[in-house]
Amino acid sequence: MTFEEIRERLKNFTAGIAGAGGLGSNCAVALARVGIGKLIIADFDIVSESNLNRQYYFRDQVGMKKVEALKENILRINPDVEIEIHDIKLNQSNLSTIYKECHVLVEAFDLAEMKKMLIETCISELPDKPVVVGLGMAGWGDSNSIHLRKSENIYICGDEKSEISEINPPLAPRVAMVANLQANTVLEILIK
Repeated sequence: MTFEEIRERLKNFTAGIAGAGGLGSNCAVALARVGIGKLIIADFDIVSESNLNRQYYFRDQVGMKKVEALKENILRINPDVEIEIHDIKLNQSNLSTIYKECHVLVEAFDLAEMKKMLIETCISELPDKPVVVGLGMAGWGDSNSIHLRKSENIYICGDEKSEISEINPPLAPRVAMVANLQANTVLEILIK
């Protein structure tokens, strides 16, 4: 397929992004660059200076709501993408309502309990929706450990072992690798 054929196909699809941090912001930008038709993005946080080492934000956006800053950045890249934002903390009761029209959902949370909540909610309430999860991206190096594994309708991107900690922080290179693997997996799902 040519790039124009890919863009023509993707403009008919909606991808959900649950979380607008390192994974979510970078994945959303990658999907916008290739021509996704619509993005539905939810997050409740604000951009902080500590986010700038790995998230798709700029210094002058510190203090802005992440969903608003990300929408602004994406529209500068691709003004044709439709963007629906939700300044909200996702939970079991609002997740399926916000993402019900998505063709695929990208999980981009920091906390393990939020990842678990999203996966369990999707399995019970949105069982036919593919979910692309990020798991294991902390630190640096060991690029070959990052992979994709599929289990039913769940696609897991990352090394599945490197947990974020004070001495193993999330850094731009590996976070972006996993976010772009998530975006590539979304393309694979939608273009098939």
